[in-house]
Amino acid sequence: MQTRLLASLILMAFTAGHAAAQTPPSTLAEQQQALRNGSLSAQQLLQWYTQQIAQKNPQTGAVISLDPQAKQAALLADQQKNFSLPLAGLPLLIKDNIDAQGTITTAGSLALAENLKQQDAPVVARLRKAGAIIAGKTNLSEWANLRSTRSTSGWSSAGAQVRNPYDPARSACGSSSGSGAAVAARMIPAAIGTETDGSVVCPASVNGLVGLKPTIGLVSRTGIVPISHNQDTAGPMTLTVLDNALLLNAMAGSDPQDPVTRQADRRRSADYTKGLDKATLKGKRLGIVTNLSQGYDADTKSLFEQTLSLLRAQGAVLVPVEMPHMEAIEKDELPVLLTDFKADLNAYLATTPSAVKPRSMADVIAFNQQNAAKVMPHFGQDLMEQAQATAGLRDPAYRQALARAKRLAGKQGIDALVKRHQLDALIAPTTGPAWPIDYANGDVIEGSASTPAAVAGYPHLTVPMGLVRGLPVGLSFFAGAWTEHRLLQLGAAFERARPALPAPVLPEAKVAAQ
Repeated sequence: MQTRLLASLILMAFTAGHAAAQTPPSTLAEQQQALRNGSLSAQQLLQWYTQQIAQKNPQTGAVISLDPQAKQAALLADQQKNFSLPLAGLPLLIKDNIDAQGTITTAGSLALAENLKQQDAPVVARLRKAGAIIAGKTNLSEWANLRSTRSTSGWSSAGAQVRNPYDPARSACGSSSGSGAAVAARMIPAAIGTETDGSVVCPASVNGLVGLKPTIGLVSRTGIVPISHNQDTAGPMTLTVLDNALLLNAMAGSDPQDPVTRQADRRRSADYTKGLDKATLKGKRLGIVTNLSQGYDADTKSLFEQTLSLLRAQGAVLVPVEMPHMEAIEKDELPVLLTDFKADLNAYLATTPSAVKPRSMADVIAFNQQNAAKVMPHFGQDLMEQAQATAGLRDPAYRQALARAKRLAGKQGIDALVKRHQLDALIAPTTGPAWPIDYANGDVIEGSASTPAAVAGYPHLTVPMGLVRGLPVGLSFFAGAWTEHRLLQLGAAFERARPALPAPVLPEAKVAAQ
């Protein structure tokens, strides 16, 4: 349903309207300047990206739907010319597990095909208030990759398969697969993803982007299809660190409906872009997390060693460290997430329109069984079934595992390393290069740096490190709670020191008439 609607909307947008705009600058910051000096209009910008989606979505599967209100929003932006708004006239895509007024939120599942939302999630409302134009929604791993242990990242029953623009036979990672692929393919200048563990930083890494998973509590989660209230957050995915900071400025803030954000207005930075242009690595102490830097192929290891040499040449002080308790953290994480998933999804489904038939996780499981040919052609729902069998948020075993995992990852993990070695941040490869899409075996990931910050609820930034056999690999920076500004400054300094990655090249494709 979503994909047919998308094809129709793209065709109308691609063939209607005034003449195509010239190629705009690629970053939000550059587009912001062009809009302000009058060399570009919001309507031209939106039309350009609508055409890019029309040409490139057949190869990437990154966009699941377009927002029919976007054209009017761009017209209004051009009429008002309110450039006091920090994102005035700038187009974005958002992941299709985030509610946006007038659009369907599927979380990638046909079970939510009638989930037409009447109001924006607060994070979307904040972006619109800052002047951003929501152009549409991106495809994702169904139920954010927590349906099955055999899941294939980027596949959903509502949107089919997302493919990596650097090699369409390879994965875009997940679960924010479409957000990563769309920005990498220059189908949009920036997108919003969500993460529970790795779902922003992994797709950012394998698609050659800057991705930030904020501190839990900095960005509202209200109106986002959940996995875990303990680890979920939305985060920006962009071509540059500056663009990431521009989006975070708009996204960050307290939400009365999300109690965990009560400190956000007080703890956030006034301006995350401040000082990025002068940021330096000189004298910065970075902890190389040795046990998160292992398990990679020779080419990825070589790139990481070259990166360490680059960091040293920039004046950084590198300190080898080991993240403690990793086995215990990983052992506790999944039971916690499964318990949260059942409770949190049940709460979200209770707020959906009456046309949405599944009102609980049990209903979703039954829907999947009844529609197995469409919903489960490649993998099942064993994780959902395990989640359904959990004993609830008051279960003593759950509460003990949650407290233990957060303590080991946070106070006794990241915080302890930063304090003991007087570090500005911890670093490691974000993950390996994109792997082949393989429905028989699911995802085959070389390594990951995402779990400690995810479980602790701390920020994690990935910045492109280079190419391995033509495929992007990112470098992770993470530290304690509320350190986003510091991480962005480190990322900006690193970004200036390493060569920019080339954009992927996709052959043009025409949208067939429906």
